[in-house]
Amino acid sequence: MTGGTLWLVSTPIGNLGDLSPRAVDVLEGAGLVCCEDTRRTGRLLRHAGIRVARLAVANDHTEFGLIDDVVQVLGDGDDVAVVSDAGTPGISDPGARLVRAAIVAGHPVSAVPGPVAAITALTVSGLPTDRFVFEGFLPRRGTDRRDRLSAIADEPRTVVLYEAPHRILRTVDDLTETCGADREAVVCRELTKLHETVVRGPIGSIELGEPR
Repeated sequence: MTGGTLWLVSTPIGNLGDLSPRAVDVLEGAGLVCCEDTRRTGRLLRHAGIRVARLAVANDHTEFGLIDDVVQVLGDGDDVAVVSDAGTPGISDPGARLVRAAIVAGHPVSAVPGPVAAITALTVSGLPTDRFVFEGFLPRRGTDRRDRLSAIADEPRTVVLYEAPHRILRTVDDLTETCGADREAVVCRELTKLHETVVRGPIGSIELGEPR
């Protein structure tokens, strides 16, 4: 394998102090940094005093179209760094297409490990951590959602889900109906931030208040 390296760089999920020194070095040395949102990543870069050569947007809509550019930069011998808005790229975030394209083109792919919201939530949950399954975001509606909920109801391992604030109450209601009100559950929000909240109990009894 020749040329530059594609780096998957984990960024803080809340507390900016969680950005590692190695992540700073890789971002500063990259010829191109691919991010979901230049404004959000720009704030992180300014906080850490990082100056990057170039930023490009790699989100659900643009990642595929960025492949040729990324492969060209790698072929020229420069590194490319991929970051998400928070956490580890490729985990319910863009990044997987760029990884595959770099591998197919014969370039090395490496990672700067760090925060992952799913693992952070799992470790503080108090639920079993020896065996677990990550489901990401549920389908929003229809048969796909019902099928996934049914699978979760039959899943013996700890299940980790992501959900948006404006959909969390509906999802808790759906899980209560499908899994039973006594199923043990934990809802985590604002992890690593000032107002970190972890709510535990039978899913039918969990009180979340009004999500923001």
